[in-house]
Amino acid sequence: MRAALTAVAVLASAGCAQTAAQPTPKVLLIGIDGVRPDVLAEVSTPHIDALAASGWYTDQARTTTPSVSGPSWSSMLTGVWPEKHGVTDNNFTGRDYDTWPGFLTRAERERPELSTFAALDWLPLAELPEGGPVVSAAIDTRVTVDGYDLGWAEADGEVTAQAVLHLAEADPDAMFVYLGNPDETSHRNGSIGVEYRDAIALADRHVGLLIDAVRIRPGLANEDWLVLISTDHGRREDGGHGGDSPEEMTIFILASGLGGAGRPGGAGDPGDPGSAGGGTASTATAGWPAPGPANIVDIAPTALDHLGFEIDPAWGLDGMPLGDPG
Repeated sequence: MRAALTAVAVLASAGCAQTAAQPTPKVLLIGIDGVRPDVLAEVSTPHIDALAASGWYTDQARTTTPSVSGPSWSSMLTGVWPEKHGVTDNNFTGRDYDTWPGFLTRAERERPELSTFAALDWLPLAELPEGGPVVSAAIDTRVTVDGYDLGWAEADGEVTAQAVLHLAEADPDAMFVYLGNPDETSHRNGSIGVEYRDAIALADRHVGLLIDAVRIRPGLANEDWLVLISTDHGRREDGGHGGDSPEEMTIFILASGLGGAGRPGGAGDPGDPGSAGGGTASTATAGWPAPGPANIVDIAPTALDHLGFEIDPAWGLDGMPLGDPG
């Protein structure tokens, strides 16, 4: 998913072909907590399907050891493994986000003119005493909702509504939206059964609202949105996780484009759901690189790369942009 994949719009003006400026690169990362890829493939998720069918998708990516939310979200957002960022559990002890910032914070450090946004309902990602959090106060706009207090389905709805409103009223360059309901539902019910699957389907509807909000932006033709969707870990059939089994360690990563005249792999119409389930294998369409080995730490470098950052070796990132043969 190299930044060079961004297409240059070619317009005709006064009977003479004229090359327009490159569309402005923008990133929307949607994180859905605790989604097993094989279960995702069995659930009706038309909005995720449409993105996967016309973009880049793998259901064989790997997460952190341990397969727990604190270290996993930290690795997704920073681009480094727990050995560096220091988070090995949900207490976030040992964290070092000053050295290893989240990608939105790093974007602000490097280019403070960028407009950054985050909305989430698992509070430790944005509220920690001293030395953090990974979704830091450097981000221009942060929206936090307490999923435990409001209820996770309702909280995800509020997080989505706030992100949709921001897309309508502001001009964000980089966004992170976190949805926690599937993970909490599976824990609460101790299974990966119907309640968990319904929660995944609801998350897909939230994805659809976010994608629709991008699609109706007046300036979309001059914007090059990279939509990334992933999860932090899988889970066992009893709803637990934290071990190193394939069911707990395997995650999915999806990348697809919206906007920008000539953008390769522009996402399909969510109103045309295609297949009934989520992506069922590693796939790519014309204009996107073929999926290869991928890890949770590749997501932050992919977002930064799309925004036009040269990945500085001094940053010490463990991941690399998706599709990079290096």
